[in-house]
Amino acid sequence: MLSCSLIRRSCGIAQQQGPSRMMGAMMNYSSVNASEVACRVERVLAAKAKSGLSYDELANKLGVTNTYCAQLMLGQAKLTTATAFKLFEALPELMEDDLQAMQEQFPMRSFDKNILKEPNVYRTYEAITHYGEAIKSIINEQCGDGIMSAIDFYCDVGTVTGKHGEKRVVITFNGKFLPFIEQSA
Repeated sequence: MLSCSLIRRSCGIAQQQGPSRMMGAMMNYSSVNASEVACRVERVLAAKAKSGLSYDELANKLGVTNTYCAQLMLGQAKLTTATAFKLFEALPELMEDDLQAMQEQFPMRSFDKNILKEPNVYRTYEAITHYGEAIKSIINEQCGDGIMSAIDFYCDVGTVTGKHGEKRVVITFNGKFLPFIEQSA
């Protein structure tokens, strides 16, 4: 696995703007140049940091959810032409080659199991695991035998103020219901 500093040196990035999110994606795929993707992600995140925009602010400019915006920045979603234009307007520091690659290359949507060690990710995973059977039961009761799509899917992360004045996290999963079918011969 390549080190982040080695990647930054080869990409021409002088100083890290925060922890690399692509190290988990530094796997060997024959069709994906992981170090090239990691370099692009570092440059994109550096442009976002320089702009001073939050994911919410950038998402509003792009017309996408904040989670999808983060996926674009982290190389986990493909950029459309219409959104690329908006992204360049919002982040003029982006390199044309990076914008082109974000539109042409298909993302390798995977994760490194070590991401589960990160507390926010682990607690989200824990909540889904803890409430999973109840969530499944309610989906089946309300929709029938099937699953929630993770393809035709929207995710948004926000906050609300609790009844004691505390900040609370709200994660919304909005996925199309896909019924199981009888497999007739």
